[in-house]
This record gives sequence, C-alpha cells and structure tokens, in this order.
Amino acid sequence: MTLPFRYRLSDDEKDALLSEQAALIERQAARITELEALLARPKKTSRNSHTPPSQDRKPGGSGDKKHGERRKLRPSRPGSARSLSEVPDETIKRLATTCPHCAADVSGQRQICRHRYDHIDIPPIAPVVTRVELFGGRCAACGRRFRAAPPDGMPLGTPFGASIQALLLYLHHSHHVGFERLARMMAELFGLVISEGAIANAFRRAETAMTAACAAIKERLLAARVIASDETTARIDGATHWHWVFVTTKAVLHQIAPRRAKAVAEEVLGEHRPAVWVSDRYAGQQDLAPAHQVCLAHLLRDVQYAIDCGDTVFAPRLRDLLRWAIRIGRRRDALRPATLATYHARAERRLDALVATPAAHPAGRELQTAVKAWRTKFFVFLEDPDVPATNNACEREIRPSVVFRKVTGGFRSEWGAHIHAGYRSVTSTAGLHGQTARQAIAQLLAGTFQTTPAAL
Repeated sequence: MTLPFRYRLSDDEKDALLSEQAALIERQAARITELEALLARPKKTSRNSHTPPSQDRKPGGSGDKKHGERRKLRPSRPGSARSLSEVPDETIKRLATTCPHCAADVSGQRQICRHRYDHIDIPPIAPVVTRVELFGGRCAACGRRFRAAPPDGMPLGTPFGASIQALLLYLHHSHHVGFERLARMMAELFGLVISEGAIANAFRRAETAMTAACAAIKERLLAARVIASDETTARIDGATHWHWVFVTTKAVLHQIAPRRAKAVAEEVLGEHRPAVWVSDRYAGQQDLAPAHQVCLAHLLRDVQYAIDCGDTVFAPRLRDLLRWAIRIGRRRDALRPATLATYHARAERRLDALVATPAAHPAGRELQTAVKAWRTKFFVFLEDPDVPATNNACEREIRPSVVFRKVTGGFRSEWGAHIHAGYRSVTSTAGLHGQTARQAIAQLLAGTFQTTPAAL
C-alpha cells in the first residue's frame, strides 16, 4: 500500500508547505475581500457615470414592480386641438340642401357658417422629367463642330437634379435611412427608380460643395473666443475611428479622424488659440487654450456615484456647491458684474474649504483627489459670460451621429465618413441661424448657400 503524500514528507518539508499554504490563504482572503467590496459598490448608470443611457437597465421588467401592483394613473391634461391654417390653399363652402330632420328643402333659405375645419392631404408626388435636346452643327467660319450648352441646373452626367440629391442626403444623414431602404422609398413613394450605386454617386457629387462650405465654417470657428469640443467613436470599414465636434455660437464643425489624440484638435486649430476651451476631462482636450472650463454635468455624475457608494460628507457638499454655481450661471445675464464677481469669489472659497477638509469615505477621497487635480477649471463660467457651465451643446450636436452609427452600423468608406461630417457641419451651422437641415442642404447643392464667413 502506498502512503499518502503528506506521510512521505519530512518535518521541515511539512513546515515549508504549511507556510506556503498560509500565504496562499492570506492572498485568497484579500482577493475575496476585494471582490466583496466590488459587489457592494453600486452599479454605474448614466445618472452616476459616463455610461450611455442605452446601457441602463430598462424599466418595465419583472423586477420593477410588485406582482399585482397597478400602474399609477397619470394626471389629466387640458385638451388641445390643431389650429386652423391662416392661409388655406382652397376653401370649399357647402350649403345644405335638405333638412336632416324632416327632409324639407332648405336650399333657398339664408344660411350661416355653423362649423369650420381643415382637411389636410398630400397629393401624389411624381418626378418631373425634362427632356433636354442640345442642338449643334459645324461652324461655317472655322469648320469645327459646336453644340449648345446645357441649361442652368441641368448639367450633363446625371439625370437626377439637385432637389433629388438633397432629399437623398437629408433622408440618409438626418433620418438614418440606409441605401437599400432609400432606393425602395424613392420607388414606392415617388415612382423614381434609382439604384444604390446611383445614390452613392449622388452623395459623392456633393463632396466638393461640402468641402468648400466646411472650409468657410472652420474659418468662422477659429474666429471665436470660446470653443467647446467633444468626441465619440465612429466605425469605418469595421475599424474604430473618432468623431470630433467643435462648437461655437456661430459655427459647428464635425470631423472624423482615425485617432482620439490631442493632435486632432491641434490640427483643426492650427496657430489659433481661443480664450477658453470647454470640454470634459479627457486628456486629449487639455491645454488647448489659456483657460479651460470642464463640464460640470460630467462632474456631477461622478459626484452622484460617490454618494451612491456611501459618501455622506464630501460628495453631497460638492454636489450642492456645483448646483448652486450652475443656478447662478443661468441668471448671470441679469446680474451686475460686481455681483457676479462676488458670487464667483464665494464659490471659490467654498470649494477651497471643501478640498481642505479630509474625506473619510474611500469614494469621497477618490473624488476629492480628482477635484484637486482640476481645481482651477470649475468656475470659469462665473468670470466669463460667454462660457457655458456644461458641454451640453457638444453632447446635443454629436448625439445624431451616435444614433446614425447605431442604426446604420457605421461607414464602409472614408469618403462616406467625410460626406457625413460635412453634412453635419453644414446643417448644424445653418441650424444656429434658424435654417432647417433640408433648407441648408438644398441651398448648398443649388449653389445658393452662403459659404463666406460673414454670411454664416
């Protein structure tokens, strides 16, 4: 019979084995404690982190309400009805001929309008086909052949006009309709047979006009004192790229680059340096201007996570301070400069006091360390009335492109991404000046879109 392993060891070997096992148990106990701490931490959501709302747990699941619990009734709202059009295209006046009660003839009686309503409909839409015949001959003077020039707005090379091209761009980039569905929509709605290749060619023909418009938009952007920026992922032929957006009060520039590095923003800026840069706390967005305003909305989500972790001292006080400062910023146009300066000094003193107070909770200490690292970049908006407290403008501008990526799956080519960035730049900039995306892209393709900086 073979003796077990432990009976074949000497006393020294057993002591060494016991020491090794004790060290292993100690490491495993530490790891268990670490994992238990992770399990005890709250789940990160869009409320307390940078996690997108799409990854939040959706309401309506089996665990959201108790079995048999009825949904709470919503309060009633006052009724509303569509107002009548001030300029109807046609008015039909109907006079009664027979009494609905006794069938008597009432056609000869005096009648007044008892009811008025609008009937709205869309007539069938069909493409207008214009046959262009270019005449020519042989010149009697030089003997060479000649031909008449095509009419304005009807160039050679494509049968599709600028209105069709603008509609295709609008449906694809604003409403995320893919090429296959776009071709089917054109055939079923308008009776226009167009292939996916023809749609792609229509987009590529817009590239020159968009490049010129983006150059003018960039020139307008670089004239601003305050520039806000953000970035998100994009997909080109299965590879990860980065969609950057740069926003001012007069212009919006979108750019898709293969990198997320700071060099992308530096390439856009060139030699220009704005007075203030607004962004989140990503390292690639730092040191691009003498002053930097970090997004307080992002910071408030980090503060909320520290509160969810159990910090009851530092994080709640910082949350109250930031909310108070944002409220002051919203009404700063109504405040005198001296009053605003007083509020700014008070905010700085309160933040200094918070940072100087030791945080007891681990989540509070982690948050306090981050606040110390960004100490001078919280209240720039209380000094400069042109600076926003959050980067919400960039978030709104970049959101449609995020939806486009999720719906379409990204781009197949570099030129497709370039067209999308140009489209978003043109339509977003036009939106700042009261134009719709459809109007802006139609004017661009018709050659009437003003691309000079003075007109933007």
